[in-house]
Amino acid sequence: MRIKKGFVLRQVCGENVIVGEGLGAVNFGKLLALNETAAWLWGQAQDLSDFTIDQLVEKLCDEYEVTTEEAKADVTAIVNEWQQVGVIE
Repeated sequence: MRIKKGFVLRQVCGENVIVGEGLGAVNFGKLLALNETAAWLWGQAQDLSDFTIDQLVEKLCDEYEVTTEEAKADVTAIVNEWQQVGVIE
């Protein structure tokens, strides 16, 4: 998976949001708010360019005190949300 071109993480009024910029985001037309951990995961996904859920789970476990099972559930949920709104491919 990878983040689609034209989608970036920004701080808007103290909130982490994914916004669409440029032609790649013409049909997005909304903001997607992320909590601190989801925003951190977005940054990790950007750094990896191509990423898998398992890679993000490993990074989450390395950064936070969380079990692999909890991390997998959380990462899967946020990646599913990103897929549903069309910000990753």
